[in-house]
Amino acid sequence: MNFNVLTIFPDIFQIFKTGVLSKGLDDSFFVNCIDIRKNAMNKHGQIDSKPYGGGEGMVMMAEPLKKSIEDIPSKKLGKVIYLSPQGKKLDQEKVLELSKLPNITFICGRYEGIDQRFIDSHVDEEISIGDFIISGGEYAAMILIDAIARNIPGNIGNKNSVIKDTFSNGLLKGPVYTRPENFENINVPDVLLSGNHKQIEEWKDKKSLIRTYLRRPDLLNDVKLTNKQKKLLEDWESKDIL
Repeated sequence: MNFNVLTIFPDIFQIFKTGVLSKGLDDSFFVNCIDIRKNAMNKHGQIDSKPYGGGEGMVMMAEPLKKSIEDIPSKKLGKVIYLSPQGKKLDQEKVLELSKLPNITFICGRYEGIDQRFIDSHVDEEISIGDFIISGGEYAAMILIDAIARNIPGNIGNKNSVIKDTFSNGLLKGPVYTRPENFENINVPDVLLSGNHKQIEEWKDKKSLIRTYLRRPDLLNDVKLTNKQKKLLEDWESKDIL
C-alpha cells in the first residue's frame, strides 16, 4: 500500500522507521512525503497568505498544493484525503475501508486551513480524528497511517491482536493483566489464572460489554447485541453482578 503525504514537515514521518510497524515500511506499505515548500510561490518559501475578508491567521495557498499533488504520478495518487476538523469523524469502520485501497494521498493543513478552491477541485474526502484542534494535519495523518497499516496482513505479528482490538467488534476492549500476580495487594482475577479458556473468553466478553456500557454507551447504539448480552446488561443494572 502506498501513502502519499503533502506536508511542510516531511521529517516528522521518520517515526515509521521505529516501532512495531517499521518492519512493514518499504515492504507492505510505503510513505512518500512531498514537501509543499518546494512548490512555494517565491524564493522565500511562501505557501500561505492572509485570508480574503479578514480574519485571524494565515491560509495555505492553492497553487503550491496543486503543484505538489501534480508531483505524484496519477496511478499512485489514489483517494485524496484532507485532514480537517470539518471532516467526518474517523472510526474503525472507515479505517478498515481505507485499508483496502492501494493508494491514498493525505493533505496536511496548517494555520487556519487551506484555500477552499483546492478542496473543491482536488480533495475526495475530509476526515477529522476528533472534536479538538491540533497544530497541523501531520499528526492526524500519522494516526491514520498507523491505524490503516495495522490492518495490512503481516504488519502485526499476531493477527489476533488486530481482530480483538477495541472497536473491532464495535465494543471497547476489557481490562488486561500481566505479571506479577499480585501488585500492591491487588491480585489478577482468578478466572484468568484458571486455564479454563471458555470461562476466560466469557469473562473477557462480559468485561468488554460492561466497560463499553459505562464509558461509551453511545457505541451500543450501533451494535446488534445478542440475547445473552442484553440479559447480561439487564442483570448488571439490577444486581451489580460485576
